[in-house]
Amino acid sequence: MKLPPVILASVSPRRAELLRALGVKFEVIPSDATEVHHEHLTATEICQLNAYRKARVVAKKFPDALVIGADTLVYLDTTFYGKPATLAEARRMLGRLQGRTHQVVTGVCLIHLRAHRQKIFAESTEVKFLARNAKQINHYLSLVNPLDKAGAYAIQEFGHQLVDHVTGSISNVVGLPLERLRDELKLWENAPSSLR
Repeated sequence: MKLPPVILASVSPRRAELLRALGVKFEVIPSDATEVHHEHLTATEICQLNAYRKARVVAKKFPDALVIGADTLVYLDTTFYGKPATLAEARRMLGRLQGRTHQVVTGVCLIHLRAHRQKIFAESTEVKFLARNAKQINHYLSLVNPLDKAGAYAIQEFGHQLVDHVTGSISNVVGLPLERLRDELKLWENAPSSLR
């Protein structure tokens, strides 16, 4: 792809791995933007806002780069599940999700300040959990570090122990909706030079 220099504004090794899978050359520069969680916003709005904030902070320092920011949330009914602060909180999250279907939303922001271009979008994936008891949940938590994962789980790390099935993008559950991102980057690449 013929793109400006690309920066991934994320410390997530999973997002970096996914972006590499698209064949995009990029640099990782973590954003220090504070994530916001407002009770009057939907999960999609929160993820898009946080993705924008993360990308914008880095873009201000590197205005000639195409900066990619992303944010992922798990939600069930009206409850949002971000990254748990403790193992006990992770255990409670997984206990609430077990046997039920929840949504995983990832907001993505592409921003190139010098060209005055940005694109913000979000993808949602439905994940159905198996019914798991406390012993099975504890076993899963002994295998992964849940504290850096929205919803306290990673589908790519022993996810088969928790997940019954997925409807939608699996990469979105991991943290970056590759199918949609590939399409958006192609649109970016094919834009008139005045817009790049």
